[in-house]
Parts: sequence; structure tokens; C-alpha cells
Amino acid sequence: MAKTKTAFFCQNCGAQYAKWVGQCTSCKQWNTVVEEVVQKEEKNTWKANQPKNTKVAKPLPVSQITNNREVRFNLLDQEFNRVLGGGLVPGSLILLGGEPGIGKSTLLLQIALKLPLKTLYVSGEESQKQIKMRADRIYPDSENCFVLTETKTQNIFQQIVAVEPNLVIIDSIQTLHSDYIESTAGSISQIRECTAELIKFSKESNTPVILVGHITKDGTIAGPKILEHMVDTVLQFEGDRNYVYRILRSLKNRFGSTAELGIYEMQGSGLREVVNPSEILISNSEGDLSGTAIAATVEGMRPLLIEVQALVSTAVYGTPQRSATGFNAKRLNMLLAVLEKRAGFKLAAKDVFLNITGGISVDDPAIDIAVMAAILSSNADIPIEKGVCFAAEIGLAGEIRPVQRVDQRILEAEKLGFSTIFVSKANKIGLKNPKVEVRLVTKVEEVAAQLFG
Repeated sequence: MAKTKTAFFCQNCGAQYAKWVGQCTSCKQWNTVVEEVVQKEEKNTWKANQPKNTKVAKPLPVSQITNNREVRFNLLDQEFNRVLGGGLVPGSLILLGGEPGIGKSTLLLQIALKLPLKTLYVSGEESQKQIKMRADRIYPDSENCFVLTETKTQNIFQQIVAVEPNLVIIDSIQTLHSDYIESTAGSISQIRECTAELIKFSKESNTPVILVGHITKDGTIAGPKILEHMVDTVLQFEGDRNYVYRILRSLKNRFGSTAELGIYEMQGSGLREVVNPSEILISNSEGDLSGTAIAATVEGMRPLLIEVQALVSTAVYGTPQRSATGFNAKRLNMLLAVLEKRAGFKLAAKDVFLNITGGISVDDPAIDIAVMAAILSSNADIPIEKGVCFAAEIGLAGEIRPVQRVDQRILEAEKLGFSTIFVSKANKIGLKNPKVEVRLVTKVEEVAAQLFG
């Protein structure tokens, strides 16, 4: 065994130092550098009983590298497949993060129970009886899901060799520890070492591995930042525990787009896939309410119709309040300045509150015109006609700018029974004879005149 040595690591960003320092020079945080014992020892591979692989990688010209299309695993979950880019790639490593109690373990156990493939669910946080109680609510009759409660990676790999699963789920990476590192589970050294061992197993055996990751109070995944660089895909499971809807986002994906999202509804029997999210994001109120507008947005390849709510009232205090939920507050201030300067609406002395229903956040600039319409509707206390939706960006000069994939937005509005959609005159519409009336506008004041006269 080689000589034992110590090293100093920043608990916030994972930077390594030869000696203790008060402030990390990488992330500028104070008192985050701690000493950890690092044991240098000749490591066995995850297949300790197999002969060592003596093949040495050789460089090849790009023209000689074969580009066979990867056959993806169908997870029997349309939303999860969409976020991954069409299914699970063999040999990939996926990291799933989210708030405590949001439903990460429920989502992965649900996938493991329903898959026809042999799956090994490794839990370092719950006993087998606890997992069985949850499984009875979701899908009790599963013969392909094997549950292991273990935190030592060497023991886990022994069971992997015995079971030979097609998919491995680790819940969670922060609970694992390896014999080759003499530090506690959840430390930077242990997380990095355990992830490296799992990556080696995944790539050599071509078996996909899904890791659950804890998050810090800042919302970032706990552990060193290098953890997110090591894995192939980073997914974020988010939502408010007071609401039933959950959103699965892709923050990094080497095998697909990072713009996709999946929507689930939390029920007593598990998480239900929401196939048509536009129906849950639009309220079905019978009366006409002012301050409400419908935006036709696109998230990844999926069109969504989202309800935007605004409340404009006289400022009670000296400084008007500006508050936005699910929308960029700085962009809200920009739109209010455009309405003040270009359209002549006096909103500087009024409180403005904005909310995107359903608890989701929207980055699509096509929502601008719906935000503007909701604000003007609340300011004048005049409801917007039912069956009207919007899809356009607003520029600083008050012009209505075109957005991408407008045909897909129009078709989604048509499918949900809308009669009119406002889009930019500069948009090139490829649809012939759409059932929805398409109103082409160029200026903010033109939209206000058509809506409120």
C-alpha cells in the first residue's frame, strides 16, 4: 500500500489545495476548504475477478471511425424519453437532481418497476421494506426490479456481476463510499471516486446508470462541480410540493437537446405523465376576467399554451412594486418601459404583479406580447375576448418581432379550440387556410387598439 497523504478540498466548488487556505481562490467562498485523507492504492476494476484488459486505445482518422446509430432503451415513459432525446442510451450516466421530497425516488422506482428489462435499484437511504411499501402503491407485480440496500461500491459491484442488470439506479450518489478513499460518505473525494467507478463500469459493460443527486440550499447539485462534467446527462426535477405538478428539465445532454421538458402530475399511485400540458396550464373559468392572456410558447419540440396573469394597481407606498413569478423580472421592467415610452400608457406609478400559471418558468421570448396584453387588460379592467392567444416578441422600439416555428404554435392553438392568434407581420406562415384567424401586427399600439379599441 502506498503512503497515505492528505489534501485540501473546497466543499463548495471542489478546488484542491496543497495546504489550508481561508478563502477559496476559485469560488471566493470563505471557510469552505477542509482536509481529507486520500489513500493511494492499486485499485481493482469493477470486475475484480476478470482478467485485466490490456488493450491500448489508438488514434484513428475520423474517416475510419464507424458511426453506428445508438439503439436507445424505451423507458415506457413518454415524458422521460422526450427529455433524454428519445430514450436511454446504453452506457450512459445520468444525474437526476431535485429538492427533497419532490419525487425523484418515486419517479425512478416507477420506471424500474414498469420496465421489462432487468433493473437493479440500489438505495442507500431507505430499507427494502420502505421501498416495497412505495412499490405496492405504484406497480406491485414486478419480477424484473431487484432492490439492494447498500452503500459500499465494492459490494454493489459484486451484486451487479451476480444479477447482470440492464439498468442500474443509484439512490443516491451522496450516500456511497469506496474503500479506496478514507473519508466520510458525501465528501468531495468520495463523490468523485464513486462516480468515477460507476462511469468505468457503465462504459465497459455498456450498461446505463442513473444517479440521484442531492442539492444544496442554493439549488445546485451537492458535491464538486466536476460531478456534472463527468456524467453524460444532468436532469433537474422541480416543482412546488404544495402543487401536484412536477417538471423534468434537461440541463446537460450529450445525446439530445437541453430545451425539452417533461410534465408529471403527482398522484397517490405515483407520477402520471401529462400528455397535453396546455389543458392543465389554462384555467377553465366561466366568467371573463381581466388581466389574463394566453401565450403560445414552444419548449424544445413541444408547443405549450400558457396562461399569463397580471395585476396592475395603484401603488400604496412611494416606490411601485414589480414582481414576477415564472418570468424574468428584468424583462418585465423592460416591457413596462416600452409601454410607457412607445404606447403612452402611464404605468410608472402603479404596482405590477405577473404570474405564469402552473408553477413553471418560461424563457421563450414569444410570451412578451401576452405579458403586455395581460398588463393592459388589468390596467383598463377590460377582459380579453375568449379564444384569443398571442405569439410574438416585443422590441425596445415597440415593434412586434417574429418568432420561430410559428406554424407549430398556430396548430396547437387550433387544436385547443382558439379562434384568433396575434403574430408578427414579419413571420412567414407556411400553413394554408388555417382554421384560426391569424392577425398580423407590427406595433404595440396596434395590438392595444385591436384588443381594447
